Amino acid sequence: MDMDCTAVLADVWLLLDNECDETIKARLQEHINRCSPCIEAYGLEEKLKSLLNRKCGGERAPDSLRARLTMEIRTTFTLPRLPDTSAPD
Repeated sequence: MDMDCTAVLADVWLLLDNECDETIKARLQEHINRCSPCIEAYGLEEKLKSLLNRKCGGERAPDSLRARLTMEIRTTFTLPRLPDTSAPD
């Protein structure tokens, strides 16, 4: 199953943090390797992660902050819902 860019970008931090299983990791990496916009976005996120690691001295953010950020990132990349066409007018 092929992944779209929205799904890949929503999960890029899971890949960067090595927090996904091998199947998902392979699917994300395969998409990134053949998609120029995702390669660019992945590179930017990778640089941001590196910068944060250097500046924060390896401190771990509280789990509640991580959960809020993850939810915020996922909602940022959520596709709008299409109207339900199955209901009669």
